[in-house]
Amino acid sequence: MAKRQFKAESKRLLDLMINSIYTHKEIFLREIISNASDACDKLCYLALTDSGVGMNRKDFSIHIAVDKEGRLLTVSDNGIGMDKEDLENNLGVIASSGSYKFKQDLPDDAKDTDVIGQFGVGFYSAFMVADHITVVTKKYGAESAWMWQSSGADGYSVTECEKETVGTDIIMHIKPDTGDDKYGEFLESWRIQELVRKYSDYIRFPIRMEVSKTRKKEDSPEDKPEYETYTEVDTLNSMVPIWQRRKSSVKPEEYNKFYRDKFRDYSDPQRVIAVSAEGAVTYKALLFVPGATPYDYYTKEYEKGLQLYSNGVLIMDKCADLLPDHFRFIRGVVDSPDLSLNISRELLQHDRQLKVIAANLEKKIKAELSKMLKDSREDYEKFWKNFGRQLKYGVVNEYGRYKDLLQDLLLFHSSTEKKPATLEEYVSRMKAEQKYIYYAAGETLEKIDRLPQTESLRDAGTEILYFTEEADEFCAQTLHAYKEKEFRSVLDQEVEEGAEKKAEEAATAHKAVFDFVKESLGEAVKEVKASARLKSHPVCLTAGEGLSFEMEKYFQAVQPDAALKADRILELNVDHPAFQALESAVTADPEKAKKYASLLYSQALLIAGLPLDDPSGYTDLVCELMK
Repeated sequence: MAKRQFKAESKRLLDLMINSIYTHKEIFLREIISNASDACDKLCYLALTDSGVGMNRKDFSIHIAVDKEGRLLTVSDNGIGMDKEDLENNLGVIASSGSYKFKQDLPDDAKDTDVIGQFGVGFYSAFMVADHITVVTKKYGAESAWMWQSSGADGYSVTECEKETVGTDIIMHIKPDTGDDKYGEFLESWRIQELVRKYSDYIRFPIRMEVSKTRKKEDSPEDKPEYETYTEVDTLNSMVPIWQRRKSSVKPEEYNKFYRDKFRDYSDPQRVIAVSAEGAVTYKALLFVPGATPYDYYTKEYEKGLQLYSNGVLIMDKCADLLPDHFRFIRGVVDSPDLSLNISRELLQHDRQLKVIAANLEKKIKAELSKMLKDSREDYEKFWKNFGRQLKYGVVNEYGRYKDLLQDLLLFHSSTEKKPATLEEYVSRMKAEQKYIYYAAGETLEKIDRLPQTESLRDAGTEILYFTEEADEFCAQTLHAYKEKEFRSVLDQEVEEGAEKKAEEAATAHKAVFDFVKESLGEAVKEVKASARLKSHPVCLTAGEGLSFEMEKYFQAVQPDAALKADRILELNVDHPAFQALESAVTADPEKAKKYASLLYSQALLIAGLPLDDPSGYTDLVCELMK
């Protein structure tokens, strides 16, 4: 029979298919299996109204066969098959989808039949790995079988042939290997099994293949066992996804195993979130809160996203658009028949459905975390150790866009409770006269406890939130207030009545000392003043407006070349013996007074957790003054 030519448009489209539309060659097997599944679905649907079919759903299957010597890969189904006209329309006209037409012709009460195809191009993806394709098919109810053959854009032929059973065989002659492409991998049993599990694990019909296995010989001695190789037909796919089952029918152990296997985690998930939604957008989701922080979580290499399926077929391994950054730790799957996919089914058209699903999942995750916080505080604190920093970043990101969503999930260490506390808990314990939510920042809880600036507040029994992470102060600045209570650093705390006036009087009375210290330290400090807050400590540093010391440390770590520094204001306690020694030295021994000033400033830097410009010089000075 003379070879028939593809239409000019089809030639161009076929070339585009092979070279441009699909990103990964391995996708071809997903597409061929999906077509086989559609064929089975069509005949299965027909069997509901035609008793002559004589088949139930359990009778349908897909078979994969490999001939390594002949470089042949065959995918067979016992679905509805095709006649000559179907071959001409579906395979002779690229982008004509029989599955799409079938679904359009269904009555309204059967529109949810799980037919996958819609574009009519998936079949041709096989030309990415095959240089010749043969299709042998027989349609249900037809007398004749037909063979379609093509080597690509040069055309195709359709001839009558022999086939006893209904269904379709797709026989792909795999291309020879090249320096860049190892097409032979698609003839390896392990590779085929891997691709089926990856892309087609939840196809609703069994996908079977003869695989080689090893077993101990029956008469083999225990001390020197002998093994033999045998072949067995295995079902490669699990068929029914766990998220399609009712949550009440799934044991926790099954969820845990699914999570560990699917996401290659050694730990069980801390929380399982099952979602089933119907309406404008229909989808099912199975989400997991990991039980441990992934080793690469806070690195650039970590990729967020959920596995996205459409009718049980994997579309994207990590769909980032389904998760906001503040919940990027969530792992899981989403399956929806309503997504608008592009022609390759590798990418999504960014449409309303996707946005709706993403927004709903965000609300669901927030609700589940809130429930954990309320009902299982111990579990939530474990979660917080793993991913609390991410929620803080979420508050800060995008200029505080999500602060209202996340603020009730935040935890900070409480100075009075000696454990993490929510902002709600802090505010509920505030004294009637207290105006602000006070916080103190430092490297560790122990160091913050020793900060001179916290002394007066702790003595007064005022609760302080301890900030030990770089995001904490940024978080407080972004929130600005919680339930109309503003955040305020202990460095900016209100002083006791009369203390400010006393400090002003001290500054006037000891002006010569403060002027001397400022002159001695020069540009190292912006200001030297009498403290209105120090009680038992001789000295402390406070920052000016804007940048705090903890923020300075953060920027020094991430942007060392920026040289961002907070203003340094040196506060001296005029009632402390150290100040009195300094004052005496200013008059009696100015050189010694300069050393005292330098010593006090260095001590203030150390208390604030800031580095010394000259650590060796500081130790020499201490030793000198000890003589």
